[in-house]
Amino acid sequence: MTAVSTMVEMFRAEMLRLAQSLPEYPVVMSLYGVGDALGPQLMAEIGDVRRFQRKQSLVAFAGVDPEPNQSGTHNPKSRPASKRGSPVLRKSLFLVMSALLRKAPADDPVYQFIDKKRAEGKPYYVYMTAGATKFLRVYYGRVKEYLNSLESNSEA
Repeated sequence: MTAVSTMVEMFRAEMLRLAQSLPEYPVVMSLYGVGDALGPQLMAEIGDVRRFQRKQSLVAFAGVDPEPNQSGTHNPKSRPASKRGSPVLRKSLFLVMSALLRKAPADDPVYQFIDKKRAEGKPYYVYMTAGATKFLRVYYGRVKEYLNSLESNSEA
């Protein structure tokens, strides 16, 4: 058991070292709920955000978008998540949401959104999925803006 634990720590340290070489590292690590373990994991699973045309594409890639379920005039109020994306990314997102719920940072927009959904009486899975979607939209916006600013500064 000790040997396995040592190997896991070695892999985490290596993931962190590799993630530190990526240009988006400081932005991702500044997001609330992301630490030394989840930050590199999110960056590895998502990859370069510039490959996604829109933030909705990233949400769909993670599989936390509602699945399509319309037929004619039938339009249900609630639909389950599509789960068509990376299960590892979804698990990482739920771990970030759990950290947000434990710490309850009043100034974090993702936590405010989750808390609002809980206050509305939404079920656990609904507000966690909605929070994951909000987190991905914030992630996409901040990382893409940062990478674009780096590109424009290097061209000047």
